[in-house]
Amino acid sequence: MKLLLDTHLLLWAAQDSDRLSAQARGLLDSPENELLFSVASLWEIVIKRSLGREDFKVDPHLLRCGLLDNGYREMPITSAHVLGVAALAAIHKDPFDRLLVAQAEAEGITLLTADTILGRYAGPVRRV
Repeated sequence: MKLLLDTHLLLWAAQDSDRLSAQARGLLDSPENELLFSVASLWEIVIKRSLGREDFKVDPHLLRCGLLDNGYREMPITSAHVLGVAALAAIHKDPFDRLLVAQAEAEGITLLTADTILGRYAGPVRRV
């Protein structure tokens, strides 16, 4: 199964954080799953890091290299993804999270999240 990680799960997985649930760890460790990260997550990290957010202190260059070295596949942002945002219900206000949902829908993959609000989207979003 193809799994797109939301930004916080991505950061927690990269840091081997204890905030990552056992269910999420099981999915990430399964060799049957293909793990993906979105360029939108890197963009979010760059922006929020520059704003001094404590939860975004990671160096995005090192994060990207580490993810690629560990078998994650990078997902670019396409016009289909951007246009898909317009069709989403206004459940979540964060533009980065909304783009991740649109990417998952457009690509027919599962978006993993620990975010309760993001988990309310129907379809390809799975809260772990």
